[in-house]
Amino acid sequence: MTQTFYPLTFYPLLKERIWGGTKLKTYLNKPITSDSTGESWEISTVPQDVSVVKDGMFEGKNLNELIDLYPEEILGTTVFARFGKQFPLLFKYLDAREDLSIQLHPNDALAKARHNSFGKTEMWYVMQADANARLIVGFQKDSSREEYVQHLENKKLLSLLNEVPVKKGDVFFLETGTIHAIGAGIVIAEIQQTSDVTYRIYDWDRVDANGNERELHTELALDAINYQTTLAKKEYKATENESTSLVECPYFKTHIIPLNGEMMIHKNNEAFSVLMCTEGSFELFLNDNKYRYETGDTVLLPAILPSFVLKGTATLLEITV
Repeated sequence: MTQTFYPLTFYPLLKERIWGGTKLKTYLNKPITSDSTGESWEISTVPQDVSVVKDGMFEGKNLNELIDLYPEEILGTTVFARFGKQFPLLFKYLDAREDLSIQLHPNDALAKARHNSFGKTEMWYVMQADANARLIVGFQKDSSREEYVQHLENKKLLSLLNEVPVKKGDVFFLETGTIHAIGAGIVIAEIQQTSDVTYRIYDWDRVDANGNERELHTELALDAINYQTTLAKKEYKATENESTSLVECPYFKTHIIPLNGEMMIHKNNEAFSVLMCTEGSFELFLNDNKYRYETGDTVLLPAILPSFVLKGTATLLEITV
């Protein structure tokens, strides 16, 4: 059956956002049609947002259909044993023309009890950042529920939070409960658990075209927040044509590959892997076939695929479970 399978790419699921812009088109070649597109969901099985294959013999099938037909071949033996026929991760590119809302995500237990969902542990890789761009990540010092509520009610929340300047190549790992916001002028690759549960706690007093503020989740957030400081930024030293670990957690493992020339990737059938091309272009050689990818492409490599060769000049994020 090996010959049936090949690297899978999907039609992007494009999301309008009040804070979105046009960089998903100008920088990542996404077919956006507005000036406020904030997200491109690259691989998703979130209900109502299931990715559809855009090429090859599986063109037109959605990812859930493929997994239902070929669970171990797509997901891998260990992933299938752990998650059944659920695809456990969600991959996105985000363009923040304006600041995102200040928000956080619940852990698995809270998300299951309240929303019948996974929690939302996630990571960010900064692909592009304008001058003076920054993120909000966690508290400046250990806080408490009482201090948080007092500052929120007095509209002084920002004085408690930690602002971090960012540049291209920075990596942040956001455990559940961490208050965070992507700042204006940043393009990010985001890897996360399959979940769309977000608790929004402050939205800069913005209103939409109809004069309405977006919903806040003040009460839900109180039990979900980690009030302690967190070391979200991950330091690393990447080496050309080698796979360097960025984040390793119970939900996903992400490596960075600065590709310059040729590199062999060795596979087993235990878990799928995903390549996100954050810069440059590359070719993937599998058996007698060649596949070409560019900046902004995201590729799902079914677990059953054998080892393959990468050639080109590109920065790749390699993600597995």
